[in-house]
Amino acid sequence: MTSQNTAKSAAGNAAKAGKAPTRDQIRRAPKVLLHDHLDGGLRPGTVVDLAREHGYADLPETDPDLLGAWFRQAADSGSLERYLETFSHTVGVMQTRDALVRVAAECAEDLAEDGVVYAEVRYAPEQHLEGGLTLEEVVEAVNEGFREGERRARENGHRIRVGALLTAMRHAARSLEIAELANRYRDLGGGVVGFDIAGAEAGYPPTRHLDAFEYLKRENNHFTIHAGEAFGLPSIWQALQWCGADRLGHGVRIIDDIQVHEDGTVKLGRLASYVRDKRIPLELCPSSNLQTGAADSYAEHPIGLLRRLHFRVTVNTDNRLMSHTGMSREFEHLVDAFGYTLDDMQWFSVNAMKSAFIPFDERLAMINDVIKPGYAELKSEWLFQRTASTRDYSEEAG
Repeated sequence: MTSQNTAKSAAGNAAKAGKAPTRDQIRRAPKVLLHDHLDGGLRPGTVVDLAREHGYADLPETDPDLLGAWFRQAADSGSLERYLETFSHTVGVMQTRDALVRVAAECAEDLAEDGVVYAEVRYAPEQHLEGGLTLEEVVEAVNEGFREGERRARENGHRIRVGALLTAMRHAARSLEIAELANRYRDLGGGVVGFDIAGAEAGYPPTRHLDAFEYLKRENNHFTIHAGEAFGLPSIWQALQWCGADRLGHGVRIIDDIQVHEDGTVKLGRLASYVRDKRIPLELCPSSNLQTGAADSYAEHPIGLLRRLHFRVTVNTDNRLMSHTGMSREFEHLVDAFGYTLDDMQWFSVNAMKSAFIPFDERLAMINDVIKPGYAELKSEWLFQRTASTRDYSEEAG
């Protein structure tokens, strides 16, 4: 049986058992997001507004609907490099303090509306200096926006906490400066919780930024590294064994170190065994992976096997605008492909919360006081639905 047929069979079995979550339940379920790019999640209407306000004349479309479609089509090329080109337009309109505050606030609102209760959103301060802002002013504007978005979400009946990851671009030479910035704002308590490097992997190995990673380790700070997306196992190995990453941004290519035999038995290579045994979190982004060619379909995405093998897998959005996605939509695809239930969703969400960069006691409180009760309430709905169905049948039979 192929992996796709297996996935369809699992989905069908879950649905027959009455355990497949509905779209509404998926949306209401408390979700945790670790890999989301601020400049990849703008509302198309906001891009149009900011371009008009700040004189940015390079948009390919000025109608929000057409612009949103353009972003999705441009990102569907199957090339990571082409995918990254779409960011010239979003970054182009994020060059003022007001723009950054607005984008960050809307980000927090949109995630909360989608049922996300905790998110770590990353951005590269060095990409927002063209309008004359300093690195510090960029960070403070984004922090202000996140706090404003959290406040608006509460007013709308949602709860969310957003932490920021400061990203350095791997093709540039400012990683130590950005690492120092992340450390400074972590200590100030403004919502910065860690560090990241991003950008095209090929030709820009993480070892180019060893000074930044060594500094962060000395300062007891957290960092994740984009690795194992467009490039393979060497990128993952360097990120872990040379640089000491706490998490792997994507890490999907760890599948290359796993052999699945015809009889269904599985053999893990040394690197894959290390990643699983050390419980290194994988920030998997299914829709984005399909766009960049890291997987051919949801049913064939490595997340199915990695979850079955009990890697510390998390589900993420990467770039909501370019992938036309959100956390609920990502889980809808996985439910359809693998027959996942609310129990599986809880497993992914707890994995992610365990792997967050906030203090342990705060992670534990989120798990015990928000995530587990939220899923328990959703799962209890099956009991009432089953009781109601039984009662209706009895009344009809009578």
